[in-house]
Amino acid sequence: MKQHPTAILEAAGLTFHYPERELFSNWSAEIPAGVTLVRGGDGRGKSSLLRLLAGDLAAQDGQFHLNDISLEAQPDLYRRQVFWVDPRSEAFDQMTARDYFASLHAAYPGFDDTLLPGLAEGLSLTPHLDKKLFMLSTGSKRKVWLAAAFAAGARLNLLDDPFAGLDKASINFVVNRLNQAAANPAQAWVIALYEAPEGVPLAALIELGD
Repeated sequence: MKQHPTAILEAAGLTFHYPERELFSNWSAEIPAGVTLVRGGDGRGKSSLLRLLAGDLAAQDGQFHLNDISLEAQPDLYRRQVFWVDPRSEAFDQMTARDYFASLHAAYPGFDDTLLPGLAEGLSLTPHLDKKLFMLSTGSKRKVWLAAAFAAGARLNLLDDPFAGLDKASINFVVNRLNQAAANPAQAWVIALYEAPEGVPLAALIELGD
């Protein structure tokens, strides 16, 4: 595994299981700057791992440190360094895309509005910015989350199956944006997919098995 010298996120001793299935037992990893792939088959815990890293799902045991900020000791400060939204979320359905982007400023001080027009154009979102999210297709909602991730400026960015429901032009756009993000030494991007994405340079691989 190719590693950058400094880890953005350190996970140590992670233990997490559902009543019917144990997923992680004393699991540790260092996530460097750049793009890390979490690869695995259905039911192997890709989405659960992203939620655990985000502090959205409580582990039975383990420590997470993001740039020396501890999830356990400073949960609010930790979460403000992380961009995560469950792609299936309905929590923002009554907001327009434009309202959703505006709502993120409080959580992400580095949120860059100047990037939004280019992101909306590249993802074919421009005609949908003033529609409520419940009116959008699954693919268009996912594009809203992706645009938000690329504009948020978070240290750790977690993307669950980022290409699902996207048209070819949007997939190419996301690949290009991930390539740019991969060169940023201050950010880590963790993407959960069944297979490695074409054209995206990986800093690390977390293999959960098929």
